[in-house]
Amino acid sequence: MPIRFLSIPSETAAALRAGGPDANGQPPERAVSDGPGNPCRHCLRNISEGAPMLIFAIRPFETLHPYAETGPAFLHADACAPFSGEGPPPILAESPDYLLKGYTAEGRIAYGTGRITAHGDVAGYAADLLAGDRLAWVDVRSARNNCWLTRAVRA
Repeated sequence: MPIRFLSIPSETAAALRAGGPDANGQPPERAVSDGPGNPCRHCLRNISEGAPMLIFAIRPFETLHPYAETGPAFLHADACAPFSGEGPPPILAESPDYLLKGYTAEGRIAYGTGRITAHGDVAGYAADLLAGDRLAWVDVRSARNNCWLTRAVRA
Protein backbone atom coordinates (compact mmCIF):
# COMPACT_ATOMS: atom_id res chain seq x y z
CA MET A 1 0.00 0.00 0.00
CA PRO A 2 1.72 3.22 -1.10
CA ILE A 3 1.33 6.00 1.47
CA ARG A 4 2.49 9.57 1.89
CA PHE A 5 3.07 11.74 4.93
CA LEU A 6 1.43 15.15 5.21
CA SER A 7 2.55 18.34 6.89
CA ILE A 8 0.34 21.24 7.87
CA PRO A 9 -0.83 23.14 4.77
CA SER A 10 1.36 26.00 3.55
CA GLU A 11 -1.60 28.36 3.95
CA THR A 12 -1.83 27.43 7.63
CA ALA A 13 1.91 27.93 8.13
CA ALA A 14 1.77 31.34 6.44
CA ALA A 15 -1.22 32.44 8.53
CA LEU A 16 0.55 31.40 11.76
CA ARG A 17 3.74 33.22 10.71
CA ALA A 18 1.62 36.33 10.12
CA GLY A 19 0.29 36.11 13.71
CA GLY A 20 -2.98 34.42 12.83
CA PRO A 21 -4.82 32.39 15.47
CA ASP A 22 -3.92 28.81 16.33
CA ALA A 23 -6.38 26.06 17.31
CA ASN A 24 -6.98 27.86 20.62
CA GLY A 25 -7.66 31.19 18.92
CA GLN A 26 -4.35 32.69 20.10
CA PRO A 27 -1.39 34.01 18.12
CA PRO A 28 1.64 31.70 18.15
CA GLU A 29 4.34 32.30 20.74
CA ARG A 30 7.76 33.31 19.44
CA ALA A 31 10.74 31.38 20.80
CA VAL A 32 14.27 30.27 19.93
CA SER A 33 14.93 26.58 19.29
CA ASP A 34 17.14 24.80 21.78
CA GLY A 35 17.88 22.12 19.18
CA PRO A 36 16.57 18.57 18.73
CA GLY A 37 13.04 18.04 19.95
CA ASN A 38 11.53 20.99 18.07
CA PRO A 39 10.10 19.40 14.92
CA CYS A 40 8.60 21.82 12.40
CA ARG A 41 5.14 20.65 11.32
CA HIS A 42 5.53 22.21 7.86
CA CYS A 43 8.89 20.98 6.51
CA LEU A 44 8.87 18.01 8.93
CA ARG A 45 12.50 18.63 9.92
CA ASN A 46 13.92 19.63 13.28
CA ILE A 47 14.37 23.34 13.87
CA SER A 48 18.09 24.05 14.32
CA GLU A 49 19.41 25.26 17.63
CA GLY A 50 19.29 29.06 17.82
CA ALA A 51 16.76 29.40 14.99
CA PRO A 52 13.58 31.41 15.58
CA MET A 53 10.45 29.33 15.88
CA LEU A 54 6.78 29.55 16.70
CA ILE A 55 4.92 27.49 19.27
CA PHE A 56 1.23 27.04 18.57
CA ALA A 57 -1.74 24.83 19.38
CA ILE A 58 -2.71 22.37 16.67
CA ARG A 59 -5.90 20.40 16.23
CA PRO A 60 -5.48 18.44 12.98
CA PHE A 61 -9.21 17.80 12.51
CA GLU A 62 -11.74 19.62 10.36
CA THR A 63 -14.45 19.81 13.02
CA LEU A 64 -14.73 19.82 16.79
CA HIS A 65 -15.74 16.51 18.35
CA PRO A 66 -14.63 14.39 21.30
CA TYR A 67 -11.75 12.79 19.34
CA ALA A 68 -10.35 16.07 17.99
CA GLU A 69 -7.26 16.32 20.17
CA THR A 70 -5.42 19.63 20.54
CA GLY A 71 -1.78 19.95 21.50
CA PRO A 72 1.40 21.99 21.14
CA ALA A 73 3.44 22.13 17.93
CA PHE A 74 6.44 23.98 16.48
CA LEU A 75 6.97 25.84 13.22
CA HIS A 76 10.00 27.54 11.70
CA ALA A 77 9.41 31.29 12.21
CA ASP A 78 10.92 31.89 8.77
CA ALA A 79 9.46 30.36 5.61
CA CYS A 80 10.31 26.74 4.86
CA ALA A 81 9.18 24.42 2.09
CA PRO A 82 6.47 21.89 2.93
CA PHE A 83 7.51 18.26 3.21
CA SER A 84 7.10 16.47 -0.10
CA GLY A 85 9.57 13.60 0.05
CA GLU A 86 9.11 9.89 -0.42
CA GLY A 87 8.89 7.74 2.68
CA PRO A 88 8.85 8.87 6.28
CA PRO A 89 9.86 12.50 6.93
CA PRO A 90 13.12 13.36 8.71
CA ILE A 91 11.38 14.05 12.05
CA LEU A 92 10.41 10.36 12.25
CA ALA A 93 14.03 9.30 12.65
CA GLU A 94 14.63 11.33 15.81
CA SER A 95 12.99 9.04 18.38
CA PRO A 96 13.19 5.28 18.91
CA ASP A 97 9.41 4.95 18.57
CA TYR A 98 6.14 6.74 17.84
CA LEU A 99 2.46 6.39 18.64
CA LEU A 100 0.31 5.57 15.61
CA LYS A 101 -3.50 5.73 15.66
CA GLY A 102 -5.91 5.04 12.83
CA TYR A 103 -8.97 7.23 12.19
CA THR A 104 -12.21 6.76 10.28
CA ALA A 105 -13.41 9.25 7.67
CA GLU A 106 -15.53 10.81 10.44
CA GLY A 107 -12.38 11.54 12.45
CA ARG A 108 -13.04 8.89 15.07
CA ILE A 109 -10.22 6.78 16.51
CA ALA A 110 -10.47 3.20 15.29
CA TYR A 111 -9.99 1.36 18.57
CA GLY A 112 -7.39 -1.37 18.43
CA THR A 113 -5.18 0.53 15.95
CA GLY A 114 -3.20 2.56 18.49
CA ARG A 115 0.30 1.18 18.90
CA ILE A 116 3.74 2.34 19.93
CA THR A 117 5.80 1.56 16.83
CA ALA A 118 9.57 1.49 16.33
CA HIS A 119 10.73 4.33 14.05
CA GLY A 120 11.80 1.86 11.36
CA ASP A 121 8.32 0.29 11.30
CA VAL A 122 6.21 3.48 11.12
CA ALA A 123 5.66 3.43 7.35
CA GLY A 124 4.94 -0.31 7.32
CA TYR A 125 2.40 -0.20 10.13
CA ALA A 126 0.70 2.89 8.67
CA ALA A 127 0.48 1.15 5.27
CA ASP A 128 -0.97 -1.98 6.90
CA LEU A 129 -3.63 0.10 8.65
CA LEU A 130 -4.53 1.93 5.45
CA ALA A 131 -4.68 -1.24 3.31
CA GLY A 132 -8.41 -1.76 3.96
CA ASP A 133 -11.37 0.57 3.64
CA ARG A 134 -11.94 0.96 7.39
CA LEU A 135 -9.54 3.90 7.92
CA ALA A 136 -9.11 7.27 6.23
CA TRP A 137 -5.77 8.23 7.79
CA VAL A 138 -3.19 7.39 10.44
CA ASP A 139 -1.81 10.05 12.76
CA VAL A 140 1.77 9.78 13.97
CA ARG A 141 2.40 11.24 17.41
CA SER A 142 5.23 11.42 19.89
CA ALA A 143 5.27 8.28 22.03
CA ARG A 144 6.61 10.37 24.92
CA ASN A 145 4.48 13.54 24.81
CA ASN A 146 1.54 12.59 22.53
CA CYS A 147 2.25 15.61 20.28
CA TRP A 148 0.87 15.32 16.73
CA LEU A 149 3.73 15.09 14.21
CA THR A 150 2.34 14.08 10.82
CA ARG A 151 -0.50 12.25 9.09
CA ALA A 152 -0.17 9.23 6.80
CA VAL A 153 -2.69 8.80 3.95
CA ARG A 154 -2.99 6.61 0.88
CA ALA A 155 -0.78 7.90 -1.94
